Amino acid sequence: MKKILFIAGVLLCSIACKKDRNNEDLTPVELKTKVLVSNLTLPWELVYGPDNLIWFTEKSGKISRINPSNSQVTALHTISEVRVQGEGGLLGMALHPNFSVNPFVYVFYGYGTPYRNKLVRFTYSNNTLGSPQTFLDNIPASNNHNGSRLLIAGDKLFITTGDAEDLSTPQNVNSLAGKVLRLNLDGTIPTDNPFPNNPMWSYGHRNAQGLAMVGNRLFSSEHGPSTDDEINIIEKGKNYGWPTVRGKCNESSETSFCNQNNVAESIIEWTPTIAPSGMMYYNSNYIPQFKNSLLLCLLKGSRLMQLKLNDAQNAIVETKDFFVGDFQRIRAVTQSPEGKIYICTSNGDAKDQIIEISK
Repeated sequence: MKKILFIAGVLLCSIACKKDRNNEDLTPVELKTKVLVSNLTLPWELVYGPDNLIWFTEKSGKISRINPSNSQVTALHTISEVRVQGEGGLLGMALHPNFSVNPFVYVFYGYGTPYRNKLVRFTYSNNTLGSPQTFLDNIPASNNHNGSRLLIAGDKLFITTGDAEDLSTPQNVNSLAGKVLRLNLDGTIPTDNPFPNNPMWSYGHRNAQGLAMVGNRLFSSEHGPSTDDEINIIEKGKNYGWPTVRGKCNESSETSFCNQNNVAESIIEWTPTIAPSGMMYYNSNYIPQFKNSLLLCLLKGSRLMQLKLNDAQNAIVETKDFFVGDFQRIRAVTQSPEGKIYICTSNGDAKDQIIEISK
């Protein structure tokens, strides 16, 4: 009788339990959402800090933290130099990976007349930010296409910049616009960048607003024009084709340019466009159905999209939508060490939210 029960249990598990290649249980869990705060105006970046608080920016220039356990918000600093113009303002942010020793906060924002973007490092001390140090300035800016996502991977800082609505900039390797840039954490230019004394890591970008590192591969999400929103794998020195190429090199006008200019094709595209923004790599056991996936925030699509990666982590094998229309425009995403997920909305109605996703 025990043998029969054991066999029955094995059969039931083979039907109900999903396993990955490491024999881990990937049985889906029910997702729950909780609004932590709902009176924000255009939050743009979320970073889960080493203090177990969520650091976030608002376009007007505010940098704050929220305690996810009690929803208490603490203002840290307002950058008076920030100028909001169209999509521009205080946008991306990253924290130094060894924050207890190097309490540095990196931010990207629009300023000045004529309008430009800059990358600045602040030092955190006693619940405030000070000692600003400008790493890059005079980055072309515009009402639209400012890029502005920051990501620290290892000891390097990656920065996306948009074309600032100037189609001449993405293919110009001496312009800071339409690029993925790469710096050392002290603001210097790495000696192994593709061009000497140039922060450019890749070029030919229109408006990338998401970055995620998966192993040693850097993924970006990028806004297309009226077609071909993209996910790209960013490689050293590669050209991503804009403004000549949209998505794959699959049109006659694109083929010769791609062959002559070392163009890397996107790994997935969307037409009609979905307006992809923030992105992260999820590999926690906490929400097992999300393992080995990119989680992508959508603005026009008003949802969180799962992009399931293959075992080699170089292709997307499945996409799935979550929270469709529940929170409208979703801008950024981060996670706690436990594996809980946090997203923020970007609706601009002084009622924007930070939401916790748990099981």
